Amino acid sequence: MREPLIKEFVFDRPVVGQRVTLRPITADDFEDIHAYMGRDDVASYLLEDAYSIDESRSSQTHYTTLVRFAGDGDLILLAMEHQGTVIGHLDFTAASMLDGSVEIGWRMHPDHHGKGLAAEAAGLLLDLAFATIGARRAVAHLDPRNTSSAKLCERLGMRREAHHVLDMWFKGGWADTYTYAILAAEWAARRTG
Repeated sequence: MREPLIKEFVFDRPVVGQRVTLRPITADDFEDIHAYMGRDDVASYLLEDAYSIDESRSSQTHYTTLVRFAGDGDLILLAMEHQGTVIGHLDFTAASMLDGSVEIGWRMHPDHHGKGLAAEAAGLLLDLAFATIGARRAVAHLDPRNTSSAKLCERLGMRREAHHVLDMWFKGGWADTYTYAILAAEWAARRTG
């Protein structure tokens, strides 16, 4: 039997970029996170609806515990901090530890769109996925109507591998899904090229 490509991993120290820091979510981040997770425009392409204040409070406690990959399906949430404020967070899921596959996603306050901050944060996450934990492949699944996220995937060098037609029941109707992916070797070539 072969060894898993991704070993158990705990996200316990910040990853610092030029303008963005990725770090574990803390209880002190409640107001910043609710400022975007409570918005309908942020939730429009997410599986969940905008959070009420009570939903944000109950989610916040859970968010602070999501820092470990121990098995397939485990989720790590990383706060995206810019100038002392959490402006979004990244989803980082162990899709298959054996095969070295991870899934990435993002949520961000609209006031910070268009500044390259999401691209920087997602790039830091891909560095973490490939260079630190040894992932072989990263994927992102998104609603094709979310053109900003599709452009971000393309900006990161991810290729669109699939367009699934009406494959998911989403907020009262059938919706399409795009799948984007990048391999560790492809990401390394972009970083050194």
